[in-house]
Amino acid sequence: MFLSAFYIYLWVMIIIAIATFITLYHVEAGYGMLRTEKWGKTINNKWAWFIMELPIFLAMIVLWLCSPHRCDIVPLVFLLIFQSHYIQRTLIFPFLLKGKGRMPLGIVGLGVSFNILNAMMQGYWIFYVAYIQYPQALFVQAGTSWFYSWQFILGTCLFIAGYFINLRSDYIIRNLRKDPKDTKHYFPKGFMFKYVTSANYFGELIEWLGFAILTWSVSGLVFFIWTFANLVPRANAIYKRYQKEFPEEMKNGKLKRVIPFIY
Repeated sequence: MFLSAFYIYLWVMIIIAIATFITLYHVEAGYGMLRTEKWGKTINNKWAWFIMELPIFLAMIVLWLCSPHRCDIVPLVFLLIFQSHYIQRTLIFPFLLKGKGRMPLGIVGLGVSFNILNAMMQGYWIFYVAYIQYPQALFVQAGTSWFYSWQFILGTCLFIAGYFINLRSDYIIRNLRKDPKDTKHYFPKGFMFKYVTSANYFGELIEWLGFAILTWSVSGLVFFIWTFANLVPRANAIYKRYQKEFPEEMKNGKLKRVIPFIY
């Protein structure tokens, strides 16, 4: 892929993200507590998440192995940070889910498609385009090191913070139902749920903002834009659902959708 074509690809992805953001304020993505029959046949939640997340996990490994710069330390660290999310999301998160929830195949297909496109964005940028902008020294004594840049330090701190918020919030949501046969919805409380109704999404936003900063990359920024475009409208839909199902809990006017004290 030539560099000019790659930048066109990134711009197209930004335009699609904006369209997705607008659309999702009018059409609810039918999975989780918002699942409807409109999105077609369904499969078990566990396997749905595994199938959705596996392609990007594998594609990033392939792109790394095929790169002539696979032994460069900075791109390798970027890969390990990126994959830390997808190891959890592919191999751990799905199989911790309780109950017999299901996900429409239409949502699975959209998830697979985006993850493949995102792997092309992140992997191509890191391993084939911008590796030369990252000083490869591991220590300052060996020369200028990207690992001591303010971008890497700030971005990594944000990534870790977002990762923790996301994991902790998922844990709270996952344990709302004590009985695997229970299908009722419960109102999440505690931790960041004191401030927003979609604390797990807030964590993921912080996570990928951190990744965009620590890589200081256009592709990382586009991924953050996509994360925002996908999760913020969904957080709004969940907020409105909670207003209908839990009016007493939602009387707290300070409780926001996804960004504490703001939205």
